[in-house]
Amino acid sequence: MTAAMQDVAHIDHPQAPAGPPKLGPRQLRTAQEETLGTPRLHYSRMARTLFKITDLAYGRQGSIVKFVMLEFIARVPYQAWERVSYLALARYRGRSALAKRVAERILTTRAEQDNEQWHLLILQDLAQRQDLRQSLLRHRLAPWLIAFFYYHVSWLMFIVKPEWSYRLNADFEDHAEHEYMTLVTEHPEWEKQPFTSAFEADYGSFDSLADLFRQIGHDERVHKQESLAQMRQPHFR
Repeated sequence: MTAAMQDVAHIDHPQAPAGPPKLGPRQLRTAQEETLGTPRLHYSRMARTLFKITDLAYGRQGSIVKFVMLEFIARVPYQAWERVSYLALARYRGRSALAKRVAERILTTRAEQDNEQWHLLILQDLAQRQDLRQSLLRHRLAPWLIAFFYYHVSWLMFIVKPEWSYRLNADFEDHAEHEYMTLVTEHPEWEKQPFTSAFEADYGSFDSLADLFRQIGHDERVHKQESLAQMRQPHFR
């Protein structure tokens, strides 16, 4: 355990956030309607570049396999922020109030990262259950390379100006929110298809595969709102 991690362990901080709320069937349908009725954010040039790269590699059409790749990448900003937070925490030893705020931010960032990890595990499980083909190059190596690039962009933006990194993540999460909700409308058969997963007990049970994707889309909305809110907060350097 590093010195910075030991500092976190000794700071009296609140319990880790529970993550985005789980919605009922009617709430999930309402959330989908809200998303589809809300204009997308005005995406930055960097965000549009990332979206174009993924569309070129995996097609514009949404699919379970494509979202496996997107969820692999989605964890990256939270990992970058957690790393920067630990570095900052090491600098603020002896300044309890500031160290406590940094530690709280680490907990929130980790909870968001964990939520994205559940998305990845569930979608990968679905892909395997449906015997969807995933190649080594397009679905193993390429996502890693994109994630490597995205991680360092997010990390560098946060070091220079945290608002830039949070805004890029908000763009990514807004895009994911709309894509998930749109994907449900493109697959009406999912309304009657039950959701079964090895991770159901950990993430949640849903009446249908459609409701699962609505919930994931709503999770992305919550992450987007958190990033937008962080843009207005004071940040440590």
